[in-house]
Amino acid sequence: MKYSDAILYMQNLTKFGFNFGLGRITELLRRFGSPHLNLRIIHVGGTNGKGSTTAIIHSILRESGYRVGTYTSPHLHAYTERYCINGRQIPEEALADIISELKPHLEDMVANGFEHPTEFEVGTALAFIYFSREKVDFLVLEVGLGGAIDSTNVVVPMVSVITNVAMDHMEYLGSTVEEIAAVKSGIIKKGVPLVTAAAGEALGVIMRKAEEMGSAVTIVGRDIRWQGLGHQTGGQYLDISGKRGEYKNLFLPLMGSHQQVNAATAVAAVEVLADLGSIGPDFTVRKGVFSTDWPARLEIVKESPIVIIDAAHNYDGAVSLRKALDDYFPGKRTILVMGMLGDKERAKVMARLAPGTDAVIVTKPNSPRAGDWQMLAEEAEKHVSRVEVIQNIPDAVWAGIGMAGPEDLVVITGSFYMVAEAREVIMAGK
Repeated sequence: MKYSDAILYMQNLTKFGFNFGLGRITELLRRFGSPHLNLRIIHVGGTNGKGSTTAIIHSILRESGYRVGTYTSPHLHAYTERYCINGRQIPEEALADIISELKPHLEDMVANGFEHPTEFEVGTALAFIYFSREKVDFLVLEVGLGGAIDSTNVVVPMVSVITNVAMDHMEYLGSTVEEIAAVKSGIIKKGVPLVTAAAGEALGVIMRKAEEMGSAVTIVGRDIRWQGLGHQTGGQYLDISGKRGEYKNLFLPLMGSHQQVNAATAVAAVEVLADLGSIGPDFTVRKGVFSTDWPARLEIVKESPIVIIDAAHNYDGAVSLRKALDDYFPGKRTILVMGMLGDKERAKVMARLAPGTDAVIVTKPNSPRAGDWQMLAEEAEKHVSRVEVIQNIPDAVWAGIGMAGPEDLVVITGSFYMVAEAREVIMAGK
C-alpha cells in the first residue's frame, strides 16, 4: 500500500465516527501481541494543555538522552505528525506498511462479529505497533477524547497526567465539570502515580478517584510551583520549584501564562519518573524546556503585520488566548480571523475574543462538524461593527492580513481544521 492510499484508507474510516469502548482496540492489539504492554508510557489527558504538556515532557526526556516517542492528535498538516520519535515523524513508508498489516485484521474482526474499529482506534493501534517495534525508551501518549472511554486507555502507564478540566465535548463527556472530571480521571490506574493541575470541583473528583485507586498525587500549584519572570515576543521566562530541585530562569519558547502551568506539570511528571528510578537524577530541564516545539499555539507566523495562529478551539482556550494577547500586545489594533465547529460554545468564545478588535472575519472550518458556521458572524456583530463572512479559508486569511497595517496584529484562531489550513497558506505564501 502506498502512503497516499493509506491516508485515503484512514480518512474513509472517519465514517465510523465516535464509538467509544475498549473492546475493539483491545482485540486489535491482541492480534499484534499487545504491543502497548511492552512500552513505558506517560499518559497525558485533560481539557486544554495536554498537547503542550506532552511536547514539553518529550523535549525534557529527549534532551536528557532518551529515545522518546510521542503520539498526539489531531495533526496540523500531515498524518505523520501524530507519530514522532525524538521529534522525527514516522516515515511515510512505515506508516503505510503498518496500515497494510492492520487492514486484513480489521476485515477479519468484522467478519467475526466485531463492530468496525474507528479511525482513531486504528491510528492508536498503529502508534503502539510502531513505537514498540522502534523500541523507544518512553512513549508520551496524549489522550484523544476524555479518558475512561478513550482508546488510549488500554495502557498501564508509569505516570498519569491530567492537565485540567473544563467544559468541552459535553455531548460525549458530560454536562458539568464534575461529570467531565469523572471521565477524565478514568486514566488513573491502580497504584500508578498521578500529576494534575486541575482545580476546584474537578480536583475533588480526581482526588477521590486517585484515593480509590491507591495512586500518589502530585498537585501542580501545591507540590510543584512556578513563577513567571517576564515575557518577550516568542516566549517567556519562569522559575519552577519542584520536589527534587529548583529550576531557575528557564526560557519557554511558548507564549501565554497558561504555558507556565503546562511546563510545571511536565516537570512534575519527569520528577515522578526520577522518583520511580525510571530515569537518572541528572535529567535536563533547562535545555528540554528551551527546546520545546509546539506549533499553532500562540505561534507567530508572520511579523509585519504580526500574524498569530492559535488553536483556541473551546472557551477555556479562548480565555487563555485573550489573556495572552492582553499581556503581549496591549493596545494593538487587531483583526480577528475565526472559524469554529458547530459543537463548540461559539457565542461565549466570540464574546471573549471579539471585544476590542477592529474587525472580525468569519470563515468555515473544513469539517463536516462545521454546522451553521455563519452564525459566528451574528455573534461577532454584537461586539464589533466591522464583520465579514468569507467561506474560503485562504481568502479569509489574506483578507485579514490585507486589513492590517505593518504594526497591527492579525489573530487567526478556532478549530484545528481551520488554523491548520491557515498556517499552511501563510507558510507557503512567505
